[in-house]
Amino acid sequence: MKKIIFALMLMVPLTACAQDASEATEDIAERNKMLYSLGFLMGDNLKQELILDNEDDYKAVSQGMRDSLLNKTAQTNVEQYKPQIMQKYQEDARKIAQKRLAEQKEYLTSFEKEKGVKKLDNGALIKLSRAGSGKNPKADSTVTVHYTGTLLDGTKFDSSRDRNQPFQTNLMSVIPCWTKGMQQMKPGARAQLVCPPETAYGSRPVGPIPPDSVLIFDVEMISLDK
Repeated sequence: MKKIIFALMLMVPLTACAQDASEATEDIAERNKMLYSLGFLMGDNLKQELILDNEDDYKAVSQGMRDSLLNKTAQTNVEQYKPQIMQKYQEDARKIAQKRLAEQKEYLTSFEKEKGVKKLDNGALIKLSRAGSGKNPKADSTVTVHYTGTLLDGTKFDSSRDRNQPFQTNLMSVIPCWTKGMQQMKPGARAQLVCPPETAYGSRPVGPIPPDSVLIFDVEMISLDK
């Protein structure tokens, strides 16, 4: 009987150690996932600024980053290449901007041709998927809405739905696209509201929204408050 009790006493710390080791392994795995995600986001940001044409380009950039992070001696005279680096940033920024503008123009032209789309006098486009009922807001009305805002590539930059909190605003306090677009909707209506840059934030970057961006809103008017 004493031998059994002694064996059980030995098992307790061994079990605890195994549990601690398992938790430590999970912590390491979770940290690695976080760091991988960080690297992925850094890569996403890099793609917004530079054009890398092939796998060799990616390998060269990643090797340079790795050597720098590990405090290794650079394989090149970095100072010598700084002017070329600045030139590439400038040229790639121009090419990326031109490509974005072409894609946005093509999207706006295509969306405008869709059935049920109405083009407003400031260039904004709206397509009702649900009519709603009651009165339309005026330019100085206050409304409560739910919305999800995305960029042309589908990137979500804001959503009252995700916060589970309707957004109340006076229509004089929002971007021109909203001021005009909301006046086309009645309480209960739902619509896709497409805002060309000049009806949104123009050439100003705002948070995750790059300059000169077309914004797409899935918006639902909950109530007309004033």
